[in-house]
Formats: sequence, structure tokens, C-alpha cells
Amino acid sequence: MIIGLPREIKDNEYRVAMTPGGVKQLSEAGHRVLVEAGAGDGSGFSDPEYKSAGGAVVPGAREAWSADLVVKVKEPQPSEYGFFRKGLLIFTYLHLAAEKSLTVEMINTGVAGIAYETVEHADGTLPLLIPMSEVAGRMAVQVGAHYLEKTYGGRGKLLGGVPGVRPADVSILGAGVVGTNAAQMALGMGANVTLLDIDANRLRYLEEVLHGRFTTLSANPFTIAEAVKRADLFIGAVLVKGAKAPRLVTREMISQMKPGSIVVDVAVDQGGCVETIRPSTHSDPIYLVDGVCHYGVTNMPGAVPRTSTYALSNAVLPFLMELATDGFPDAVRKNEALSKGVNIYKGKITYKAVAEAFGLEYTALESMI
Repeated sequence: MIIGLPREIKDNEYRVAMTPGGVKQLSEAGHRVLVEAGAGDGSGFSDPEYKSAGGAVVPGAREAWSADLVVKVKEPQPSEYGFFRKGLLIFTYLHLAAEKSLTVEMINTGVAGIAYETVEHADGTLPLLIPMSEVAGRMAVQVGAHYLEKTYGGRGKLLGGVPGVRPADVSILGAGVVGTNAAQMALGMGANVTLLDIDANRLRYLEEVLHGRFTTLSANPFTIAEAVKRADLFIGAVLVKGAKAPRLVTREMISQMKPGSIVVDVAVDQGGCVETIRPSTHSDPIYLVDGVCHYGVTNMPGAVPRTSTYALSNAVLPFLMELATDGFPDAVRKNEALSKGVNIYKGKITYKAVAEAFGLEYTALESMI
């Protein structure tokens, strides 16, 4: 199979979907990989490294997108829609429930789309979302600590305080991969951490394994409001698989926060769980609402591309190898986890949560392959 590896063009997105090591494994398996010139520069991988790995370095995006299967990091941008064509397979983070224009464009052009974020094992784990969720959860605390500094308009609080001085209060909504990693980082820095979730068993487990200034709360409108009000740093870490995130934090709750407090909503690429959040970029990351600093960058891991690219490539490669070797229909028939990742196929929405997000028709993939 011919596989395209284009350069990412989203604002300050420095990741690339495959390392030279991944390209080498694909090439040795008999596949041709078209690597757009400069695709790996942001992650520290040069064109000669990709050439040495067996990749064919091509001059531009058009050549990379001419492949049978395009593997990316972030959802295609509007300037890339012109490369869409019937029969093309795109394998990337799509987040379609928050991207109606992209959804419609993929339907109209006959592009097939497999979303990393909905590839799901039988036990409910999301193998291609986990590595970037780990990065984003840890980064959320770093970002929050940074913007809490007075220089950047924050309250001027050190996350962990010092002996004799209270640490900052960090509230985290959602105890999944993002929330757990955020809690680990915040506790490691000495913050006073409150973690909220609706899953009592998950909270029970985390109380056993996490230590420090740590409180768990069952999430409901009252406890969420109290946790938001108390927080110097609030982190939104809510995930509904493949669907738009529920708005659990209202404008009224945000207005009760202390001026200079920070909101980091990691769920922003699925619409966000905070009413006042909107997508922002690495080049213009923050804005104020009611004196509270909001950070809504939709591709947070892109700021640490060396770590992120290795983590993502390691997770994606086995699935990519199956797709390239068996072809789309056979690969998704054989691998149930991969089949759950298919969001669009032959002009139909094949992931129920995406169809429901826009009131469009859902078609079961099983009826089409």
C-alpha cells in the first residue's frame, strides 16, 4: 500500500504521525511511504533520516496526499479539503463531533475516516487516545502553573506553596487518563488537589494509589460548583467517547472564581466541558472571562513534539501495519478495536455519537463491509 505522511499545518503543531523507525518497519513490510519534505522537522526528524528508513521524501502536500492511506496527527484543516477524494482513507485524530464542516466535507467527498480517539479495545480502553491524554493531562498542570504567575496575569501563587504558606488549590473534573495524569503532576508539585468524577469505584481506586494533599468528590452540580469556586487552577478532563463533551461548568460557576484563577479545559477539542471555553491556539493561547484566564489550545501535546511523536507513533504503528497489509475492509473485519475507529465510510456516518451530535443519519459499519 502507498501511505502518505504529510506535514502538519495546524497552528504551532510540531508533531508528525510516524517516526523514521515507524517508516522503516512499514517499508520493510513492502509498503511505500511518501513523506512530505519537512514533515518531521518540528519533532527533530530530518528528511535524510526518513530517506535512510526507506521513505520517499516528496516535495509537497499534494504528493503526500496522493497516497491510498494518509496518516496524520490532527484533523484535516480547511486548506487540505481539496485533497479529499473518493477512496482515500485518513487515519488521524478527527474529533468529528465538534467539527461539523469537516464531517460534511468527508461525507460529500467519499473519504473514509478512522479516528484515533474512537479506536477501542473490548475492555473499553482507547489505545490511540491514551498516550496523548497522558501528555495533555501532565501539560495541563504545567500550563496552569505557568499562567498562575503574576507576570502572565495570574494570582501570583506557587502551585506547591512553601513551608508556612498554603499551596494552590487545583480542582480536576474527570478521573480518566487526563485527570489522573493531571492529579499525579499537581500532587507531585505539592498542590492541594480535588478530583471529581461520577465513578465511585474509580475514585476509590485513585484514593488508594495517589498520595499527598488529595481529596476525591462525587461529581454533581453542587460539588462541581464548590470545586470550581475554590480552585486557583481548574482542569476540565471530561470525556464521552467520540461524542461532544457535556457542558458541566457554567458561566455562573466561572464568575465565582477568584480573579487571576486559571481554567485549562483539555476537553476543548470535543467542544469543552466549560461553558466559557473556546478553542485557542499555541500562538494565542489565553483569554479572559470575568477576570479568569482561560486556556483552550486544542493541540496541547504539539508543544512537546519529541515526546508526543514517539508516544503516538508507537501506539499507531501496529494498527497502521494492519491497515496497510490487509487493506481497509479486511483489517476492520479482523480487528474489532479498529472497526470502532471508523467514523465515516462511503459517504455515511458510521459512529453513532457523531451522527447524534449533528442530527444526521447513522449507518452501522457492519452493514457496509
